[in-house]
Amino acid sequence: MSTTTLAFFLMTTSGLSLALEPLVKQGSCPSGYRTQGDYCVPGSGARGALPKSGNCPAGYYTSSNYCVAGKNAKPAIEKVGSSCPAGWYTSGNYCVRSR
Repeated sequence: MSTTTLAFFLMTTSGLSLALEPLVKQGSCPSGYRTQGDYCVPGSGARGALPKSGNCPAGYYTSSNYCVAGKNAKPAIEKVGSSCPAGWYTSGNYCVRSR
């Protein structure tokens, strides 16, 4: 499991909001993030983001090489294998929490 996937998985346990974690820099940082060495660090107005793999999951929009959570986005993780865990649904190359 990648560090980004782990961070998004861990933040889903709170159920309160999307966690804001530094991201490994892949090109330009997504909106709301700034460059700090080899990372994109969230600023005060940042939303949760994850690396883009194909189309962004439901509730997310593309910003550079990332998918950024929209206002009502549910937690999402990168999909591994052919199915998502119980309580999650497939959205492109991602799994999105059902509730």
